[in-house]
Amino acid sequence: MTTAPARSRLAGPARAFLRPHTRRLGVIALLQVLQAAGNLALPSLTADIVNNGVVKADLGHIGQAGGVMLAVTVALCAASLVSLHQSAWVAMAVAADLRAAVHDRVQSFSVVEVHRFGVASLTTRTVNDVQQVQLFLQVALSLLGTAVVTTLGAAVLAVRQGPGLAFLLVSTLAVIMVVTGWVVIRLLPMFHAVQLGADRVNQVLDEQISGVRVTRAFLRTAWEKDRFGRANAAVTAATLRAWQVFALVIPLMMGVTSLSSVAVFWFGGELVANGSMPIGNLTAFLLYILQIMTYVVVGVTVLILLPRAVAGAERVQEVIGTVPAVADPPAPVVPETDGGGVEFRDVTFGYPGGERPVLTGLTFSFRPGRTNAVLGGTGSGKTTLLNLIPRFLDPTSGTVLVDGVAVPAQSAERLRAGIGLVAQTAHLFSGTIADNLRFGRPDATEEQMWRALEVAQIDDFVRGLPGRLEAPVERGGANLSGGQRQRLSIARAVVRRPNLYLFDDCFSALDAATDARLRAALLAETGDATVVVVAQRVGTVMHADQIVVLDAGSVAGIGTHDQLMAGCPTYREIVASQLGPEPGA
Repeated sequence: MTTAPARSRLAGPARAFLRPHTRRLGVIALLQVLQAAGNLALPSLTADIVNNGVVKADLGHIGQAGGVMLAVTVALCAASLVSLHQSAWVAMAVAADLRAAVHDRVQSFSVVEVHRFGVASLTTRTVNDVQQVQLFLQVALSLLGTAVVTTLGAAVLAVRQGPGLAFLLVSTLAVIMVVTGWVVIRLLPMFHAVQLGADRVNQVLDEQISGVRVTRAFLRTAWEKDRFGRANAAVTAATLRAWQVFALVIPLMMGVTSLSSVAVFWFGGELVANGSMPIGNLTAFLLYILQIMTYVVVGVTVLILLPRAVAGAERVQEVIGTVPAVADPPAPVVPETDGGGVEFRDVTFGYPGGERPVLTGLTFSFRPGRTNAVLGGTGSGKTTLLNLIPRFLDPTSGTVLVDGVAVPAQSAERLRAGIGLVAQTAHLFSGTIADNLRFGRPDATEEQMWRALEVAQIDDFVRGLPGRLEAPVERGGANLSGGQRQRLSIARAVVRRPNLYLFDDCFSALDAATDARLRAALLAETGDATVVVVAQRVGTVMHADQIVVLDAGSVAGIGTHDQLMAGCPTYREIVASQLGPEPGA
C-alpha cells in the first residue's frame, strides 16, 4: 500500500495543531482501547454461553454471562459517547486553529502573494479545505483507533478460537488490503482535481457577482451562464469520478464478508462435525470475522476520506508555509522624527514575471508641511509608487525612506500607524458610519468624527440620515454612491490625524466644486503633515507645492505648476489635453 506518503503529508501540518490537545487525545485513545476490549470480550462471552450454557442447558450460567454482556454493552455505549464528544471537540478546535492560521498568514501577505494564490482560492482553502481536514480528524479520532485495535485483537482471538480456520482470516485480510490500497491510490489525485475545480467555480462566481452590471450592460449574461456551467460541470464530473470509485468499496467489502461467512460455515461445519472444534468456538470465530469485516469497512471509510483531507491539508499548508515577501526585520529601527517625510532613492520596481519594470530610477522627496502630487496617465505607475510607501510592496532596487529611515528597516505596524491611506477604490465595511470611521481610529470621539466628516464635505449628508453616525453601511458601501464612498474613506483617514496622508486618485467621483472645497479643508486640516496626492486630473493637483510627473514609470518632471509648464513637455501635453491650450486664460 502507498498510503504512507499521504498520511505523512497530512500528519505534518496537523501535528502542530494537535499538540495543544494532547490530554484530550490521551483520553480518546484510552476510551477507544476500552471500547475495543469490550468489543473483543463479547464474542468470547457468546462462546461461553453457547458451550457452557446452551449446550449444557445451564440457565444460571446463561443469566450470569448475559448480565456480564449487558454490563459490557452499557460501558461500551458510555465510552463511545464520551469518545465521540471529545473527538468532535478536538476536530473543531484544530479546524478553528487552522482557519485562524490561514487568516493570519493571509493578513501578512503582500499584493504579490494575494495575486499568486487568488482571492477565490484563498477563500476555498480557508473554508472548504479546512472542512475536509476537520471531517477526517473527527471520523478518524472517533473510529479509527477502535477499528485498528479491534481488528488486530479480533484476528488474534479468532485464531485462538479456531486455529484450523486461520487461512480464511489471512486470505480475507489480504483481499481487503489490496482493495483498500487500490481505492486510496486512485482517489488521491481525483480529490486534488475536485479542489482545483472548486477554486475555479469560486473564481468564476466571484467575477460574475462583482461584475454583474458590466455583464448585463454588454448583454453577456448567457455567455457568463455558460462559463459558470462549464466550471460547474467540470467540478461535478471530477466529484462523480471520485465517488464512483468510492461506490465500489461497500459492495466489494460486503461481497468479501459474505464469502468469508460462507467459507467459515463450510469449513467450520466440518470441524464441528468431526469434534475438532466446539460449536461455541465456531460461533465466536464467526463473530470475530464479522467484527473484523465491520471495522475494516469502518477503517476503509476513514481512509476514503484521507485523500481529500490530504489534498486540503496540502493546500492549507501551502498558504501557512508561504513566507511573505514583505516581513518585519529582526530589529526594527524607530525613526527619530515623525513628520512623515518620504524620500525615494533610485527606486525601481517590477512585478514578478513582468516584461519590464513598472517604475524606473525614481529619485525625489515629499517633505512635511507641503502638498505633494503625483500626476501621470493610466499605467504610468502612480498607484504602485504609492504602495511602496506603506510597504505593501518592496522595491526591486533602490530605497524608500520614511522619516529618514528605510521602510524595510521599520516595523510595518508602526510605519502604517502613522499613515492615513485613501485607496483608489473606496472600500467600506458592513456596519455603521461610526464603525467605518473608527476603523481609522478606534478611540475617536463623536466630535472628532464630525470634524472629519466636515473636512470630507459629507457631514450634511450624514446629518440627514436616520441614526446619523449610527446609520447602517452595507458591505462595500453598496447603499452609498461612489462620491459618498470616496468622501467617507477620506474622513476615515482624516479622523486618524496621521503624519502622512496618501490619497490615491480618490477625488475622481467628486464634482469640481466639492473637490475644491474638500482640498481647501484638507489644506487647513493637515497642518505640518506630509500630504501625497495621486491623480490623473490636473485640476486636482495644479495648486500643489510639488508635482511629480510620471511617464511610463519614469520621472518626466518635478516642480510647481508654473515650473512644469515652463520646462516639462509631458506636463504641458497633459494640461493641454484636459484644460485646453491656454489654461491660464
